Amino acid sequence: MIKLNQLSTKAPEDFNKEETKILTKALVKKIAELTEVMYAERKNALLVVFQAMDGSGKDSAVKNVFEEVTPTFIRTHGFNKPSSEEFSHDFLWRVHKLAPAKGMIQVFVRSHYEDVLVQRVHGWIDEKRVDLRIDAINAFEKLLEFDNNTKVLKFYFHISQEEQEVQLRERVEDPTKHWKHNDNDWEERKIWDTYMDAYENCINKSAIPWNVVAGDQRWYRDYIVAKTIVDALESMNCEYPCLKSELFTNT
Repeated sequence: MIKLNQLSTKAPEDFNKEETKILTKALVKKIAELTEVMYAERKNALLVVFQAMDGSGKDSAVKNVFEEVTPTFIRTHGFNKPSSEEFSHDFLWRVHKLAPAKGMIQVFVRSHYEDVLVQRVHGWIDEKRVDLRIDAINAFEKLLEFDNNTKVLKFYFHISQEEQEVQLRERVEDPTKHWKHNDNDWEERKIWDTYMDAYENCINKSAIPWNVVAGDQRWYRDYIVAKTIVDALESMNCEYPCLKSELFTNT
């Protein structure tokens, strides 16, 4: 049973910032290399989910970890409030159509978990529906993994309230970040403990485990994310396909 208030939001003391950054650069290059092989083979796919409170740096994680990947091999989608059309369907409708094709990486910035986080926190759905939706999510993710060879990696960036305040204030004080500011982020911050309960509920009831990453120091966060992705891609044992052209294989 994971209790978020018992987990540190900072890097372990034995991690050196500059050395870790060097390791991360090597991992980022490795991700690009392994992704190319996966794309060429077209037998596996990777779904990466980033969930966290506002100001945790989900977008920067995408940029930093996948910066070497050829754009053809990766797609990114950010989930916001459902449209009227999306609301008229089941909650997974808008998600399933974005699942990665074989050979591809798909990144979700926020995800299908919004429908058991935000809606639970604000009381828009009751606990019975929360549990039913989590069951549906577990079935959905298992379907991807076991029916389509899609590895599902889920990351929760565990930041402190203090660090979130720093990040949200930057959006007010730095003109280049004004576009990120949203008054509602400060309102949601007022119910922090309720959100933590909702996250714990999701994390502990998920069939496919979450990676809870200390997120106050982004250099450490990026390292853990990159290393986890490399390990996942290497576990696929992808190989470049052999030449199938009769013109050249028969000479």
